[in-house]
Amino acid sequence: MLDMNTLVQRFVLHENCSLMPYKCPAGYLTIGVGRNLESNPLTNEERKACGDWRHGITKNAAFYLLRNDIEKVKKECLKNIPFFYKLDSERQYALLDMAFNMGIKRVLRFQLMLEAIGTGNYDKAAEECLNSRYARQTGKRARRIANVIKTGRFEI
Repeated sequence: MLDMNTLVQRFVLHENCSLMPYKCPAGYLTIGVGRNLESNPLTNEERKACGDWRHGITKNAAFYLLRNDIEKVKKECLKNIPFFYKLDSERQYALLDMAFNMGIKRVLRFQLMLEAIGTGNYDKAAEECLNSRYARQTGKRARRIANVIKTGRFEI
């Protein structure tokens, strides 16, 4: 698995960072680095760290939430994708990024892509990633993730 600082940098690249609450393109109340406050409300500990988030949070608070979210999504990937721990760190990242963006339940619907990744057919897996509503909605991000799946390398 990639180190946390690398993951944070990549998620900021894909999600940006907003210290003020906003509605994401799907209409959900969001803050920080893609933290959907409706489907993933703040825990009591996070509320203490963020204070009155309705009036904005600090960059440190945004990164604190992001690190928590990355850990949560990593656990979901390990639990639900049997071969996840066997993948190289870049392909783990690709699945982690997809799960962060759309949730593990939606990633699990990518049955052909996951089957291809599990058998090492990365060209087919990348095709399946790009042949999706996810790719149509996220554009450049999906192309970057598909390339990571295909090549095992992250490129900006």
